Amino acid sequence: MKDKLWFNEDISEIANRLGTDIVNGLTDEQYKNKLAEFGYNELKEKDKSTILEKFLNQFKDFMIIILIIAAVVSGIVSMSEGEGLTDSIIILCIVIVNAVIGVVQEVKAENSLEALKKMSGYSATVIRDGKTEIVATKELVPGDIVILETGEIVPADIRIIESINLKSQEASLTGESVPVDKSINVIDDTEIAIGDRINMLFSSSTISYGRGKGIVVETGMNTQVGKIADMLDNADSGDTPLQKKLDALGKILGIGALTICAIIFVVGLIYGKEIIHMFMSAVSLAVAAIPEGLPAIATIALAIGVQRMVKRNAIVRKLPSVETLGCATVICSDKTGTLTQNKMSVVRMFYNNHMYRLTEVEKNEGFNKILKTGILCNESKIILENDIRNIVGDPTETILVELGFDYGMSKIEYNTKHERIGEVPFESERKLMSTINVDVFSNFVHTKGAVDELLKICKYIEIDGDIKEITQEDKDKILNCNESMAVNALRVLGFAYKPINELPEKVESSTIEKDLIFIGMVGMIDPPRPEVKAAVAKCKEAGIKTVMITGDHLTTAVAIAKRLGILEEGGRAILGNELEKMSDEELKNCVKEISVYARVSPEHKVRIVKAWQANGDIVAMTGDGVNDAPSLKTSNIGCAMGITGTDVSKEAADVVLTDDNFSTIVSAVEEGRRIYDNILKAIQFLISSNIGEIISLFTVIMATPLIAKAFGIENLGLIEALLPIHILWVNLVTDSLPALALSVEPAEANIMQRKPNTDTKHVFTKGMIWRIIYQGIMIATLTLIAFTIGLNITTGTDEERMMVAQTMAFGVLAISQITHSFNLKSNVYSIFKTGILNNKALILAAFVSLGLMLIVLQIPALEEIFSVSALSIQEILIVAGLSLMPLVIVEIFKKLKINTLGEKNIYTNVNKKY
Repeated sequence: MKDKLWFNEDISEIANRLGTDIVNGLTDEQYKNKLAEFGYNELKEKDKSTILEKFLNQFKDFMIIILIIAAVVSGIVSMSEGEGLTDSIIILCIVIVNAVIGVVQEVKAENSLEALKKMSGYSATVIRDGKTEIVATKELVPGDIVILETGEIVPADIRIIESINLKSQEASLTGESVPVDKSINVIDDTEIAIGDRINMLFSSSTISYGRGKGIVVETGMNTQVGKIADMLDNADSGDTPLQKKLDALGKILGIGALTICAIIFVVGLIYGKEIIHMFMSAVSLAVAAIPEGLPAIATIALAIGVQRMVKRNAIVRKLPSVETLGCATVICSDKTGTLTQNKMSVVRMFYNNHMYRLTEVEKNEGFNKILKTGILCNESKIILENDIRNIVGDPTETILVELGFDYGMSKIEYNTKHERIGEVPFESERKLMSTINVDVFSNFVHTKGAVDELLKICKYIEIDGDIKEITQEDKDKILNCNESMAVNALRVLGFAYKPINELPEKVESSTIEKDLIFIGMVGMIDPPRPEVKAAVAKCKEAGIKTVMITGDHLTTAVAIAKRLGILEEGGRAILGNELEKMSDEELKNCVKEISVYARVSPEHKVRIVKAWQANGDIVAMTGDGVNDAPSLKTSNIGCAMGITGTDVSKEAADVVLTDDNFSTIVSAVEEGRRIYDNILKAIQFLISSNIGEIISLFTVIMATPLIAKAFGIENLGLIEALLPIHILWVNLVTDSLPALALSVEPAEANIMQRKPNTDTKHVFTKGMIWRIIYQGIMIATLTLIAFTIGLNITTGTDEERMMVAQTMAFGVLAISQITHSFNLKSNVYSIFKTGILNNKALILAAFVSLGLMLIVLQIPALEEIFSVSALSIQEILIVAGLSLMPLVIVEIFKKLKINTLGEKNIYTNVNKKY
């Protein structure tokens, strides 16, 4: 909805439209009527889903649905045959644990509006019925007359009707770090950014200077903050790349499992087997096809990654966001407080006709006079609490006070020693401020302000202690230095003074701001964070583009962007009003060319994010203000600042950077890539292992007549190499533990020197498909060899021979997968280069899995439960030898570079030395 153009209307027109009196305010009756019409000045919240709804939503995943069906069918078949429900219970337990983990994470999220509503928990000073009173901000209505003083939070959107040196800090709403000068004048332009509506005050901003009065024009959800709240409420967070890929994988595996089940069921019926028995066989194959532990392993892997990221100063609020960072191709960053320090810093000084860096200044009379004028002609307040000094006021003034303290010039002492006896407050029209202060032999006028305006009232200049009449040459040099600082995004203040023996009858600009002595200039900036330039360069090396989006002025934004390496040759920088004129399609087509956006609104930020996403990019958005919240939520991953960030931005974000350090994002990207790589390793390990199980089962079942004939087996019916309980045990124990351990595998070499993975639809690359197939066939072949040897070398009844063969197949399947897990440490490098022992979790998982497997195979009490037979020494040696073969085979494939067939070399930029 288009904003009402309150800034275009005259004060009297607004008062008439809202039925208020600018002197006496609303009457009690008017207030009650308006409260009934507009409601309380608070933000509305949409209904949230209940815990039960969140829990049920966890079961919408296709793979989870197939698992539940398998558990139910398995239970029905088991009960019909008078057996227990062990298989079904185990599957359902996995599904429920995964759902609980998901719910716990969701409960911590979606609190953006709660944070916004905290802004309504304070009071406001209003005039009603001609009386001044203090009311809760929620009780404000359109038409109320509000009085505002320095330090107060603006309680609603307000049209200013009285301004006395009024300035508002709107960084959290617009992104502009410098407070905005306010006035009462009507603005003629109808299409201007929020930050340029100087006759308006906006809810949640802060009065940083002066005082004023205004008419409340919008409350609650109709304020600019309310519009942001509404955008947050309706923003689509979207699925993460991993969620999309796992959903697609689940569908592929589920459909594959159902297909295999149908084939086996039909084949069994052809062989004349009982329907119930064929159901059980089909379910065992479904269990083999679907890696039951995958959803839980992916969730747990992300949770472990979250804990690691906490140590790297990043708090992850939503689990899947971890891997999304690793896939990020674009980082859209707010400037103020994210790329910069959100604090003014003096970097240049001009005095004695010479420009100095602050680190090179000569502390002489000229330097001292600039600081003296800067300290005395200054409205900052110093608050001491528990011996801690806090300087409150306009940032351009507080930095001068801080600089004075740094050089032994205390404002507290100077205010006492040089009492202020007169002043001409700052006005945006004059761009100057002057004070008259007592000194030892005479009173002095101290003036500061815009250099070009200051020079108009200066008759003299002081150089090295000598005062002379200022020449045009002097002025040209001063203006050139002023311009050079402005081009480099410095905010420049000029300083002048003069002695004055007697106070004029009327202290005003015309009486004291003339014939001044120019002493110098100070150039200050909200400086870039020192670590950001290196972080931006590292992002570029990793194939990630950094884009600056700010509410600040274009000149400032461009200068900072060039300094940080964000804006390079050929890059574009545009204003918000230029963006406003573009259609979504036009923005989509040119978004990759634009590196800097200035004077933008929250809606613009969301459009920019969506334009990148429309090009298939995965967008990370950083920010700290209220204005960043919608884009933080719309982006694939939102990163809020933990120290300077507002509660709103933190609650809307996926990740909170606890040190407000842009370089932490780079560390988080690296961690995200490591986790994503490791989840893919776990998927490859699990799927290749499960394919080995499927081929083993499918081959033996389909070849039942041939096997029976070849080995002289009679009256056993359908032959199975593995029983359902074997499959469940392997999937839940000897598969899941190593897969989980792979999730904490150290990052591979130069992980940040390859391009991001932008495929949001598919888990499988051609190379990964090849590895899964050949490694699955490898495991199946070894398992079938063990099964065949077992039938061949064992004597006894057919039942005894079959049990030994199944036990050997079970042992080789399980233990070969344990050894195979070490192959997954790298798809490129030999484990002897990556290091066998550098992942203690994998070593532990291998020993635990192997130990549990040996317990099942060697303890007599478990033989009946698992339908296994005690093996001879010869049979044990055969199982051990076959189980070690995956290491040998995959090492040969790596050496011959067959392991990555069909896959583009993602290590193009990687140093060949590991």
